[in-house]
Amino acid sequence: MDFTYLYEPYEDLVKKADEVFAEVKKQYPECVTCQPHCADCCHAVFGLFLIEAVFLRVFFDRLDDTEKEEVLSRAKLAEQQMEQLNKKLNLLKDDNEKMTYLMASEKIRCPLLNDSNECILYAHRPITCRVYGIPVAIQEKAHICPKAQFQKGQDYPFFNLDIVYRELYSLSKELLKKVESRDINDASLLVSVAHVVKTPVDRLINEGFA
Repeated sequence: MDFTYLYEPYEDLVKKADEVFAEVKKQYPECVTCQPHCADCCHAVFGLFLIEAVFLRVFFDRLDDTEKEEVLSRAKLAEQQMEQLNKKLNLLKDDNEKMTYLMASEKIRCPLLNDSNECILYAHRPITCRVYGIPVAIQEKAHICPKAQFQKGQDYPFFNLDIVYRELYSLSKELLKKVESRDINDASLLVSVAHVVKTPVDRLINEGFA
């Protein structure tokens, strides 16, 4: 399946995210504390839309065999930790506030983070990773990296992830329009990086995340 026509709109989203991050860092250099080997964002729990998953997998396939094996080994551990987290979340399914807190506080190492605390697909990392160090809004609530120095009570520019999520959903929906075996509503499903690296592109597109 040819989905290269989606490259440009997806890369436009990535470019906008990078531009906003750079502008906030320029305005508030003392607040944005991101630096090489920090990796705090590389332990956050989040999911990828199908369009993100497919593009990440494309670049994962270009790694050498040794790198792939190391990533897959870390992915196995990450999935085991995710299973434990899901069990905890199931116990809290009637308490959204506690579930949100648990998700935000849980630390699971991204399989793309190597032993030197460097992302081996840094140039192709998801948008969530790109804006982690600046104030972001998710469902109209502010979120800030715990290592950043933005002060409570002060007004800062923020990156609206809800808008980006809607765009990613739209692109994922566009991708699924050509897949007879998939429900177009699957565009709202999210998948972990650990699942992406062990699932070939054709299976991600045609079979879903099961």
